[in-house]
Amino acid sequence: MTGSSVLKPEKTLLAILGGGQLGRMTAMAARTMGYRVRVMDPEASCPASFVVDETIVGRWDDVDAARRLATGADVVTLEIEQIGVDALRVVESLAPLRPGVEPIRIIQDKTLQKPWLAENGFPVGSFRVARSEDGLREAVTALGGDVFVKTGRGGYDGRGQVRIQPNDGADLGVAWRALGERPAVVEKALDLDCEISVMAARSPSGEVRAFPAARNHHENQILAWSVLPAGVAPEMEARAEALAAEMVAKLNLVGLLCAELFVTRAGEIFVNELAPRPHNSYHQSERGCATSQFEQLVRAVCDLPLGSAELIAPCAIANLLGDLWLGKDPDFAAALAVPGVRLHLYEKHTPRAGRKMGHLSAVGATAEEALERVLEAKRRI
Repeated sequence: MTGSSVLKPEKTLLAILGGGQLGRMTAMAARTMGYRVRVMDPEASCPASFVVDETIVGRWDDVDAARRLATGADVVTLEIEQIGVDALRVVESLAPLRPGVEPIRIIQDKTLQKPWLAENGFPVGSFRVARSEDGLREAVTALGGDVFVKTGRGGYDGRGQVRIQPNDGADLGVAWRALGERPAVVEKALDLDCEISVMAARSPSGEVRAFPAARNHHENQILAWSVLPAGVAPEMEARAEALAAEMVAKLNLVGLLCAELFVTRAGEIFVNELAPRPHNSYHQSERGCATSQFEQLVRAVCDLPLGSAELIAPCAIANLLGDLWLGKDPDFAAALAVPGVRLHLYEKHTPRAGRKMGHLSAVGATAEEALERVLEAKRRI
């Protein structure tokens, strides 16, 4: 691909909304390719701040900070979707914003995202949108009483989510207040076989590449480990990759789209949630894929040819949460004694229970071997 739309390395300032670990790893990929990088984050010493040219300090809805981020930038992307729409519009007025305002607006609010999926013919489980306590009661009843309730905005890693089951004595008023009395999506619980995700990339010209599906395992509703390949049936793999490619095109999104998918015991596939950015379940792409998700994002937003998403070697990651730091020092040397394991720390200063502080990655002859390596390393820590 050639032409004036290509943002050439060594001559381009890439700006990123968000300076967390995803912004950090995207910036590292961009720096490797010769791009200059600026980020915006509420914290001056955010993880990305140590590897970028400049950090703009500002809240996610800070229009002035967003203006400073975008001024002089050649392109702007993001690593977190919870950016105020007014701030996004200011950015878009000053520089190309990739993914774009409308895809982010839809995805950042589950009460918009879920109906959008259903209205556009993508497979979703039964759900209702609740905007009041009475609406929650009606939705729970309509869906049979076994549901997950998720706040429309801001919830992740299990936060902003409540499980309600028949005959568990749950007080729906208490549940509604626990979720902040905000609009929420009520989803019927499914009989799951596994959870997978698929990452798709799309360039400004409409070129799309989908990565192989990853299999994901959650503990306390936080991703504990992820492995590539997912090990699902070939027809399920093809369907999952096609879904991600169809959704990124339908959204007219430029950049990355990760589709979190449910696979049921009956062999059905449903879309759980979307993320318009790099995703925790594809950190292992740095080890096992021809192109990492972070390099692919840089390629996409800078209108370079998309890289091959081919899986070169089975690979896995295990997350390192702040719990490991509480009351003791993690033994990283013991973990790194496991063959093929690498350590990735995000330079977050304050460990907290449930906070993602880093991850371990490994490759192996099989997915099972790669996964066992990172889990053994984590046990040694």
